Amino acid sequence: MNIKQVLAQLDLDSREVDVYCALLALGTASIRDIAEKSGVNRGTTHDILKHLLKRGLVSFYPKGKRRHFCAEPPDKLLELATEKQERLLSATRHLTTDIIPDLNRLRSDTGSPQVKYYEGDEGIEKVLKDILNTTEKAESKSYDVYSSKAIRKYLYRPFPNYTLQRVKRNIRVRAIAIGEGGEEAPLSERKWIDDGNNGGQASYVAIYPPKCAMISLQEGNYPTAVVIESAAISQALKLSFSTLWQLL
Repeated sequence: MNIKQVLAQLDLDSREVDVYCALLALGTASIRDIAEKSGVNRGTTHDILKHLLKRGLVSFYPKGKRRHFCAEPPDKLLELATEKQERLLSATRHLTTDIIPDLNRLRSDTGSPQVKYYEGDEGIEKVLKDILNTTEKAESKSYDVYSSKAIRKYLYRPFPNYTLQRVKRNIRVRAIAIGEGGEEAPLSERKWIDDGNNGGQASYVAIYPPKCAMISLQEGNYPTAVVIESAAISQALKLSFSTLWQLL
């Protein structure tokens, strides 16, 4: 990552970084000189300096009727990063202990299944992450999948380190492979069934109570997915999967 990518994590945009770096190089300078050095117009430079003053990255002193500015040492950036990390840790604690439980109590519980639709690689990545995040919180830390031969080379395209993340979280999976092939992996068991005359059909079904996800490929290998959140449906699918698993 370059300097602008890193400092973006501290909520500093590209022009703010340019102004700060220009001021580091100048030592002490007027707004006009800073604008010229940074390549940012004078009005914007003035606004940026006000923001950097609030962040504690810039200081100034009066010189006649004008202000001259100087940059605080770069170590101040590490201080800002540490402060942000502490705020995020505090927010995470409050989310876990207070906020999320309170928000969940506000959710309408009609008993009806919740259905969500996703498409494209970005959507499939969200579904795969949901499988890991949901399963990690489950008591058994395991899930089941049906996976056809035709979808395997496309499934993890948006999330190539999926299996690595699964193993890192100590999540187990049972897979019934439809059609030959499929790679063996740690914390996984695999059985096979014949694909009959449907070898070209691409499908993937993940059962991870209280949810199940169904992923398929449309024309042009464009992935789509449906996620159903229903304890009743997911448990019924899990029961049928376990029954088939014992028969194979």
